Amino acid sequence: MATNREFDNVAFSYTTLRDGLEDENRILKETVNQLKLEIDKFKQPALMVCEISDIIGDGAIIRVPNGNQFFVSISSDIKNLKAGELVLCEQKNLTVVKKVDASKRFDVEKFVIIEKPKIGWKDIGGLDKQIREVKEVIELPLKKPELFKKVGIQPPKGVLLYGPPGTGKTLLAKAVAKSTKSTFIEVVGSELVQKFIGEGAKLVKEIFELAKRKAPSIIFIDELDAIAATRVEIGTSGEREVQRTFMQLLAEIDGFKHLGNVKIIGCTNRRDILDPAVLRPGRLDRLIRVDVPDIDGLKAIFKIHTRNMTLDKKIKVGKLIKQMDGFSGAEVKAVCTEAGYFAIRQNRFIVTHIDFSEAIKKIKVEQQLEGDDYMHMFG
Repeated sequence: MATNREFDNVAFSYTTLRDGLEDENRILKETVNQLKLEIDKFKQPALMVCEISDIIGDGAIIRVPNGNQFFVSISSDIKNLKAGELVLCEQKNLTVVKKVDASKRFDVEKFVIIEKPKIGWKDIGGLDKQIREVKEVIELPLKKPELFKKVGIQPPKGVLLYGPPGTGKTLLAKAVAKSTKSTFIEVVGSELVQKFIGEGAKLVKEIFELAKRKAPSIIFIDELDAIAATRVEIGTSGEREVQRTFMQLLAEIDGFKHLGNVKIIGCTNRRDILDPAVLRPGRLDRLIRVDVPDIDGLKAIFKIHTRNMTLDKKIKVGKLIKQMDGFSGAEVKAVCTEAGYFAIRQNRFIVTHIDFSEAIKKIKVEQQLEGDDYMHMFG
């Protein structure tokens, strides 16, 4: 016969098993309920992000992502809505159901290049005239604003650097940023439009706000012609978006206080298609052409890019410079890099005259191929 202790052990085991099953059953029920809630969420229609254009009585005029506007109702739970704020709306009747609390639409620092440049004036060759002009317009007002106050004049808010590709426009902007110890904020016009259709104007506004927070700063807008080309009366929705972005850019430039510590440098290869509005007095009214270097400029650029190279003493620099006549600064740099590769391929660390000659030939062939491709596309 079983003892009392054995009965107690059996009863204890049964109780433990029962409690374990009950706990497992409870966990399974909670899991099922959670999954049901998740399924219900998946079945709910998505809310649309809209912008408040105006508040009228108990309703609001909203702008939906495609640009259309509607007068809609506002949920009673939402208070103190203002024009310009972002809200969530039901897709069926567009009722405003929730306010977007974020003060910024974008984390703008993810979409621009922000740096403290290390390129100085000594790293730029063949652009003495352009350096002098950039110093007068950008560097002097940032370093000595009191001079302009005493004289009683207002310095330009920014400059436009224009000319062929590879001539040193970006280098000029970075060098002046370093000399003034400014934050360098680089924006590419074409990417601004392509990435943010429907949101370009807002991003422009936030870029300028970022520049003010990080002042002294320089906003460098590359490919300015992508957003500042001459406006047309009728166009596609994409063209209208570009115009909205451009108008916001003009508004931000006009909003800058004179003698401020934020400057704008625009850059383009196509000055001929720019809208005159961006070049009028008070905006980017100082125009600086950055052209291909002359012979003296080529010598200076060649010296800069070869100063850290081990060169053969028999190199005839004058002859090489004549062969590179018409080259841009970027192409001179490419020649030096290619010459170094010719030496490396032969396991040499000394770069010879022949290396440079072969590099020049290679760059000229690439120029010809690019020209043929351009003529094939647009000729």
